[in-house]
Amino acid sequence: MTDTAETLSQQISVCTLCAARFAATATAHAPRPVPWFAGGARLLVTGQAPGVRVHASGRPFSDASGDRLRLWLGIEADAFYDRGRVAIVPMAFCFPGYDAKGHDLPPPPICAQTWRARVMDALPQVRLTLLVGGAAIRWHLGAGRVDEWVRNWQGPAGIGIFPLPHPSWRNTGWLNRNPWFGTDLLPDLRARVRAVLETPDV
Repeated sequence: MTDTAETLSQQISVCTLCAARFAATATAHAPRPVPWFAGGARLLVTGQAPGVRVHASGRPFSDASGDRLRLWLGIEADAFYDRGRVAIVPMAFCFPGYDAKGHDLPPPPICAQTWRARVMDALPQVRLTLLVGGAAIRWHLGAGRVDEWVRNWQGPAGIGIFPLPHPSWRNTGWLNRNPWFGTDLLPDLRARVRAVLETPDV
């Protein structure tokens, strides 16, 4: 029997599977899963993992990356955080922590291995999946360079799949070197998001 989205969200919110792993990082933090989805969502945003600001706020993309992502999508915060319309399901639900040099650790694979298929089964109304950054792109599309997947956003990714770079400030240089992202890709992205969120089901 398929779990309901609401039941899964509650289960994920109390998950401590990675407690020992996080305690051993430079940040030595406790798990704080940030599930953000509900049944009926039609747009799925798949990122990497919460950052330290999201770990503190308990709200996904509540940082500068989130501001840029919402600008890319052409939607306001109220729509973005409406769980019944937009599901935000990263590759790991908790902040993974920093290593000894202060660098972000990757999302622990065990999180997606444990939860991802169950969450996807509980969101049958999703019509468009945004793959935000390398971790999400590799999970869904396999090997390959992130920028090549993004360049071919209209091609081999598949119906209902839209690969994107991560909206981090670290990618500002890449965005500046690739003006087609703003002139060609973003209008298409916004049109697809608008169609998914505003067109009623037939």
